[in-house]
Parts: sequence; structure tokens; C-alpha cells
Amino acid sequence: MTVISAEVAQRNLNAWIAASEAVARNQAYEIEGRKLTRANAEHIDKMILFWEAKVVAATSSRRSRTRYVVPM
Repeated sequence: MTVISAEVAQRNLNAWIAASEAVARNQAYEIEGRKLTRANAEHIDKMILFWEAKVVAATSSRRSRTRYVVPM
């Protein structure tokens, strides 16, 4: 099993969010009557959810490994 660091997961999430923003501005265009699509927005949404879950998993596992010492 490959472990993905919080930093890598966050970097990928940021990239997919940037892709979503770019697609929102210009999803498709037309040249000489031919419609061309730049990206699949549904796939981008799925990837955002995927990487968001990886960020949550990586950051929550980091917190769960932290030991808290309560002074007596």
C-alpha cells in the first residue's frame, strides 16, 4: 500500500481545484462550427473529491499519531 503524504495530497487537490476553475471559465469553444471540449468537468469533480479525502486521511492520521501528555 502506498502512503500519500499530506503535502502531496494537498498539492494534487490544489491542482484539480485550479483545473475546475479554468474549466468553469472556458469549458468548451467552437471553431468553424465544430465544438471542442477542453475537459471533462465530471471527472474533475470526482478527482477533487478523491484528493480531498486523501488530504483528510493524511492529516487525520498525522493527528492520531500525536501523543498528548497531560501534566499531573
